[in-house]
Amino acid sequence: MRDSAPKTLFPDLRDEPDTSTIGSAAPAPLADRMRPRTLEEFVGQEQLVGEGRVLRRLIQGAGTLPSMIFWGPPGTGKTTLARLLAERTNASFVALSAVFSGVKDLRSAISEARLDRRRGRRTILFVDEIHRFNKAQQDALLPAVEDGTVTLIGATTENPSFEVISALLSRSRVLTLNPLAEKEVETIIRRALANEERGLASLHPEISDQLIQRLANSAGGDARMALAALEAAVESTRPDKRGARSITDETLVEALGRAQFAYDKGGEEHYNLASALIKSLRNSDVNASLYWLARMIEGGADPVFIVRRLCILASEDIGLADPQAMVQAAAAAEIVQLIGMPEGLFPLTQATIYLARAPKSNAVLRAYSAANKDAVETAREPVPLHLRNAVTPLMKHLGYGKEYRYVHSDAAAKDEMNCLPEKLRGRMYFENDKPTDDTENNKNG
Repeated sequence: MRDSAPKTLFPDLRDEPDTSTIGSAAPAPLADRMRPRTLEEFVGQEQLVGEGRVLRRLIQGAGTLPSMIFWGPPGTGKTTLARLLAERTNASFVALSAVFSGVKDLRSAISEARLDRRRGRRTILFVDEIHRFNKAQQDALLPAVEDGTVTLIGATTENPSFEVISALLSRSRVLTLNPLAEKEVETIIRRALANEERGLASLHPEISDQLIQRLANSAGGDARMALAALEAAVESTRPDKRGARSITDETLVEALGRAQFAYDKGGEEHYNLASALIKSLRNSDVNASLYWLARMIEGGADPVFIVRRLCILASEDIGLADPQAMVQAAAAAEIVQLIGMPEGLFPLTQATIYLARAPKSNAVLRAYSAANKDAVETAREPVPLHLRNAVTPLMKHLGYGKEYRYVHSDAAAKDEMNCLPEKLRGRMYFENDKPTDDTENNKNG
């Protein structure tokens, strides 16, 4: 009888350490030890594993397992879900890492899968970081996927539309995994602290709720990052006389990385840095703007949050003084969401430089604020009859549309026809004003 244990070409991807070697193997990282063994232990991705959802049905054995591409950020459960899917079948599970594998490795795995198929057993081929395979390597997978020799489960952090060949995409279901919510990461951390067999409970760690929450927040939805930092902090803390290891703020900062931990995405510093960036842009200080942008990016700020702020500033503080500013900001927003990070830092930086150098005007803000004030105070003021549409005979009889002048055939209407309520006749909301600076004289340009 053949060994049914998962196979891999790379030792670090095995479920269990190799005990055949002399001496004791180093323990697996905490994130690997705490990997969920059942669907009940799995945290997050309710859109995929919630009651009645596609992966829950597949894991519970309903339906034929199709080839799939899991697309999502690191530490969100892609590998775990692949293993849970494999365990519900009587299939061989072969794990490859696209970082280390080549066409030769793929062919070897596929040849083994063909032998298993003749013996009546299917093979699930899991390819981690499948986006790192080039076209030739991905092409080598096609025949085996198409004829059912293997069921492919690929995991990628990159948009598969750009990184996976269309022939593979057409034969696979693409399932998107979301970054874990802060509360979900916190749940995983607490489980690791409480678990005696696989977690850290045997080391008797003591950590405050506040630090757990900060760690969950700083992990950015990546459970693996959170567990790695937690493990490093616990193991680097000496036990006291009671045998307990009291984790301090400083220890956790060093374990996670000072810049990452110091940037609290939900706390005051997040908004302080955002405020510093916007005020530097408003003041046309290119260098300060770039500095605060870098502080936010390197600290782990959501790039979509940053670019939303740039879009607001482009209209609020530049506006018609340079209409291209909004185009630059909108383009940066679209590109950042299209290509992600770290490449997204380039359009972010370009937009930041452009907005800092652009002439400034808050005429749009002042115009709307003035109009809004009157709109609130005169909310019951009727629309002038000549501006109304006469869509029924009764409306026409009542004077709707009467005395309306069509400016394309009556140019004088532009100056002579009043389009405001009579009470507000002659009111001015927008005035062209001189920008507060210009690109030619900008000292930071």
